[in-house]
Amino acid sequence: MIYGKMWCVVKPSVGIPIFIAAVAVASFSVHLALTMNTTWVKNFLNGGQKVVAAAAAEAPPAAAAAKK
Repeated sequence: MIYGKMWCVVKPSVGIPIFIAAVAVASFSVHLALTMNTTWVKNFLNGGQKVVAAAAAEAPPAAAAAKK
């Protein structure tokens, strides 16, 4: 362990919960920032209207048009 001597100063019963709490707070703040600063996340989470990509109709090739 790289920081093994740290546990001589900080008890694991105190340090581990603080570390887990710090990870939880950081994760929550990142997710909150995503929902507050983007539009697509809000629409996705609220079940926004589905957008269906329409396939563009292909024009017939010039050679096929000339045979008619």
